[in-house]
Parts: sequence; C-alpha cells; structure tokens
Amino acid sequence: MKKTLCVILSVLLLSSMVLSLTACGGRTPDAQDLMENISAGTPSGVSDLTTDSARLTDFGLRLFQAAKNDGENTLVSPLSVLCALAMTANGAKGETRTQMEAVLGMKVEELNEYLYAYVHGLPADEQARLDLANSIWFTDDESFQVNGDFLQTNADYYGADLYRTPFDDAACKAINDWVKEKTDGMIPQILDRISPDAVMYLVNALAFEAEWAAPYDKQQVQKSDFTQTDGAVQQVDFLYGDVSSYLEDENAAGFLKFYRGGDYAFAALLPDEGVSVDEYVASLTGERLHQLLTHPQSVTVHTAIPKFESAYSAELGETLADMGMPLAFDRIKADFSALGTADQNIYISRVLHKTFISVTEQGTKAGAATVVEMAKNGAFHGGEEAKTVYLDRPFVYMLIDCRTNTPFFIGTMLTPGK
Repeated sequence: MKKTLCVILSVLLLSSMVLSLTACGGRTPDAQDLMENISAGTPSGVSDLTTDSARLTDFGLRLFQAAKNDGENTLVSPLSVLCALAMTANGAKGETRTQMEAVLGMKVEELNEYLYAYVHGLPADEQARLDLANSIWFTDDESFQVNGDFLQTNADYYGADLYRTPFDDAACKAINDWVKEKTDGMIPQILDRISPDAVMYLVNALAFEAEWAAPYDKQQVQKSDFTQTDGAVQQVDFLYGDVSSYLEDENAAGFLKFYRGGDYAFAALLPDEGVSVDEYVASLTGERLHQLLTHPQSVTVHTAIPKFESAYSAELGETLADMGMPLAFDRIKADFSALGTADQNIYISRVLHKTFISVTEQGTKAGAATVVEMAKNGAFHGGEEAKTVYLDRPFVYMLIDCRTNTPFFIGTMLTPGK
C-alpha cells in the first residue's frame, strides 16, 4: 500500500533585514561540526504528556483563530510553530521571554522538558511514524558571538546538530541538502536565498508517514456535490465509510478516523446548518476543543470525506505580536541576549509559515514550514443510533496525536482543491 507522508519544517532564520540577498547554490561549505566539542546531555522530561496537553491545544487553537483568513482555506501547524518559537525562546530574556511564554502557554523550561519527552516517547511504528530532527547553523563572522549555554540547551533537549560555517550561497545549499535528507526528499528546498548579514539558522524537520487504519477501496470513492460558503456547488470525489468515534458539541458534529496503529487520527467538525465555519471557529475555546477531542462518543458514524488538496502561506509576525508577544518583534526593546551577541540588537523580524495537505484513499500527506527571521537593529523590514456526518459543505479538520489529544495541524476546508 502506498504510504503517505507529512513533513513539517521549522526553520529559524536570524538575519539583518537587508535588500541585497544571495541565491542558493554553489559549492558545499566547509562547515565545522561542533558536535565534536559539545555532547548532548540526557535531561529529564515530563513523565505524563497529558498533563500539559490542554495548554498546547489552547495555543494551537489561539494561533489558528488569529491566523485564519475569513473566506479562504486555512491550514496551520501548531507543532511546527511551537517548535520554532520554543527554540527561539531559549535565547530570550526578561520581559521578551515572559511574553513569549505567555503566548506559548508554558515556561520555556517546561516546554523544553515536554518536547524532549514527546519526541523520545514517539511510537515506533513504520505504518504511522513521526520523526523529528534539529540542527543549528551559525555564521563564522566574528561580529556575532553565540552563547554556549544556548547551544548546549538545544543540543540537550532538541538533539540539535551544531555547525559553524561562512554564511554564503553554499551555506544555503548545505541547509537545503540537510532538510532534503531529513525529510526523505519531500522538501528538497526550504531556503531560496540567504541574507549576507544572517547570523544563525535553527532548523527543525518533522516527517509524518501514515496509512489509514481502514483505507478506501474504489467502490467507496464516488463523486458528489460540495456546497461552498457562497452557495456554489462543485463536484468532487468523496471517500465513503464508517467510523466509530463521534464528536459533537452544541454547534457542530464530527468524527475521528484513525491511522494505522491508532496513535494518530484525522478529526473533522462540521458546523450545523446556519452556522458558518468562521462563526464556529470564533466560538471555540481551547478547553472546549480539548474536551471534545478527549471524549469522543463510541457510536457508528457514516462518513464522507472529500478528497482534497490545500496549500496555505502567511506571515505570522503581526499575528503573534497581537497574541501577546510584541516585545520579541521590537527592534529596540527585544532581548535575545541569551542567544548571543552582535554589533546591534537582535529581534524577530518575520515569522513565515507555509503548509500543504492532501487527503486520498490511502491516507494523508501534509507538510508545513515555519521560518523565524531575526534581525539586527539597523534596518526595517455505541449502542446508540448510527450518526451520519458527510463533509459536503465547509468544515474544520485536524490531524491529532491520540496519545495527548493535541492537534498538530488545524485547518478549514471551504473549497476542496484550492
């Protein structure tokens, strides 16, 4: 059976906001592997991942609500953004760090321990597999001095490979080659250019490969109507089948469809007639969503899922600042001195996020990339009756980790195929 692959990439780019940029390509750089001198420790992780899962679900929902574009398909990966910002927060101090922690929902130290335990506790199942890899690349320019404790923390908790290298077009190629290798070629390029004033890249690659526990045969694939928000009707292929986990609240009905092994699932929520997707998403709270995902009803559910693909991109800097961490984006007041020092103050200038998802008979293929760009100050820039949930009009969907009941993708589908 054809396997499906979801790739999440989080790339943290620390650079000056300059207009002159170099293209990727050229020779392979002479990168110094600092893992020869820095050994990853064995820190302690949390013993119960479910303890903090509600807070992480809340972060994911708040991010999704803030980033969602009304009237458009939206798809964000809270896990991708969380990993990117958590690694960045290890370099923050003072009120900058406090604001980032408030947005992330946890203290940085707690988040480090949680993500360490999460990664080291991932199920070893080739039919539903989640792998993460991290690396840090920083310039050999003497104007930037990296903090050794910052590197050690990322080596300890994130298993990050550490490299010092000249930051030229060859460094861009090397980072792309690393990403391509860690994602089995699914993401051949994440950077198309590199700023000549960049000081550091922190890269997280996450690959999710899974098959449906109950894949669809050709008799279960039939064309039917999908009614868009504006009333327009399009013919799409639907995947028809039954599941046994039903979701319901006062404004929506839905279901869980599991992947092989039962550790991950596709979750769908269809707002009631007369309730728009935008209205429903706005009404959700992190606590309500967590309870909904944690307590599905055991009932037969007749389902129909449209085969669809969706791509999404956004600049999340303003979104995250509005969520409660404006200091991180303040070129004067931001405090990332725990990361390192440069000849000017370091701040987050942009947070770029891109996602893709494809749902087919075999399973789900999805990917995301998050780029946090940091700049130096100096430039701007059951026994019950069976239920029926046919997703034949706009709906909310998620990919969730069933161990913690936390979503690592959240999206809205308004128009399949767009």
